[in-house]
Amino acid sequence: MESKVNYTIVGLFVVLLTTGLLGFAYWLAKHGGGEEYSLYRVYMNESVAGLTTDASVKYRGVEVGTVTRMELNPENTEQVMLTLRIKQGTPVKTDTRARIKFYGVTGLGYIELQGSSKDAPVLKVEEGKIPVIASMPSTFARLDEGLSELADKSVRVLDRIDLLLSDANLQAFSELLGESKRLVIQLRQQTENIGALIDEGITTGRKISVAFAGIESSAGSVEKMSDDLRLTYTALGRDLREDLHISFVRMRQLLDNLDLLTRDLRLSLKRLEESPGDLLFKRTRPKPGPGELP
Repeated sequence: MESKVNYTIVGLFVVLLTTGLLGFAYWLAKHGGGEEYSLYRVYMNESVAGLTTDASVKYRGVEVGTVTRMELNPENTEQVMLTLRIKQGTPVKTDTRARIKFYGVTGLGYIELQGSSKDAPVLKVEEGKIPVIASMPSTFARLDEGLSELADKSVRVLDRIDLLLSDANLQAFSELLGESKRLVIQLRQQTENIGALIDEGITTGRKISVAFAGIESSAGSVEKMSDDLRLTYTALGRDLREDLHISFVRMRQLLDNLDLLTRDLRLSLKRLEESPGDLLFKRTRPKPGPGELP
């Protein structure tokens, strides 16, 4: 009787367990694996060390998928091609960017999607084609690139400093300091002469001011003298005009007398031609003048 009861209990337990497993499988099939996913490609130009298959894909910190495949890009071996399995409905847009991030100091990585704007169009999934999400360098990659660039610049700066501090430049700089020291000493010695020269310049300026004052006074005197000469020349010109007028009158009278004398001389010569003997013997009687009887 006891053995039959034990078998019944065991059989009942097995049936219940099987039913529970079937129910769990049905629930898991309906709720656990019912979500639909889409595949995307990401091409990384940096090392993906720390990233593994089945690594998480997060969108603004929310887990939305996993990395299903990692391989080198057959068309460009300098790139790593990642295949991402992302839940449908995730706002993957044309301006979405993928980059590698790491969990603290563990070194384990995951893919972070970021940069989507509200107005950007959705990245369409076409049948037979896997859409590509653009990548951006990770923080460590950018830090490594920045440190490399900084190291290169530091090397160039050190080379230039080494060139600047060469023995020839140091010798030239030492000579320049010596020349500067001698120049300062000479300037210090010439300070007194410069002071005296400045004093002489001030004195000369004062003398020039006094000379300009004298020139101004002389200019007034010259102007006055010019006025006096103008008045004198005016009076002299007036007297000269009067003397010239009198001389011209007298000269006119003289010319009139010369004209009369010339007429008389012509008349005498004419009479002499008519009666040459009258020069020695007075033969012809003179013609009576006006009012005289013949």
